[in-house]
Amino acid sequence: MGGAALLGGVAGTAAKALGGAASAPGAASATASTPSGPRWGMVVETGACEAQENCRQCILACKRAHNVPDIPDPKQRIDWIEKAPTAAVLPFRAAEQGASSAEGPTVPVLCNHCASPPCVPVCPTQATFKRADGIVMMDYHRCIGCRYCMAACPYGARSFNFIDPRPYLTEDNEAYPTRTAGVVEKCDFCAERLARGGTPACVEACPAKALSFGDLNDEHSAVRALLRERPAVQRRPELGLGPAVFYVL
Repeated sequence: MGGAALLGGVAGTAAKALGGAASAPGAASATASTPSGPRWGMVVETGACEAQENCRQCILACKRAHNVPDIPDPKQRIDWIEKAPTAAVLPFRAAEQGASSAEGPTVPVLCNHCASPPCVPVCPTQATFKRADGIVMMDYHRCIGCRYCMAACPYGARSFNFIDPRPYLTEDNEAYPTRTAGVVEKCDFCAERLARGGTPACVEACPAKALSFGDLNDEHSAVRALLRERPAVQRRPELGLGPAVFYVL
């Protein structure tokens, strides 16, 4: 795909995801009415993140904030946010660079808090649900461990506790509940921090300031400014799920 065609598709993707409110890079924002209430979203500046080789500050901050365990067995690993090769997250990068999807620099991946989350309708107990502000949540007490939500998620953004995770905590944050064996867990955009007027722990911890968080419905927010000014993509936009996580190129 040529560069012009790629950038045109990228700008169109962001605009469609925001209901036409985000315009092409450098263009003025639309004046259409904005939906009431926030819709929280994140923008990852891929270049800034990739430049921080072997950086795991976002992951460590998330683990501390939410009692995410460090389980040595990779088959039982629990992740709310992790780093994955950019070529695997954004496949067109692999085609451009002639690289394997398992090679090269990395960027963070997490729950995309989709506008139409496929994990929600398949949950038989409503343990996973979408809030009015777009955050897809987990109620650990309702989860029966069927893992239908994991099968439905095309991003692999959920983890299942095959064993009791509590013995594998490096720190115990008493402000956030620990989980037990038999439940699914995932990123919740630090809903508890948002309720106090804060920002997600990963955003706060990033030394390169590569993560931005804000209201996608607010045309004056920092995330909307980034999406207006820079070409951006979502993961697997062809699925039509409306991810709230964007990757700025």
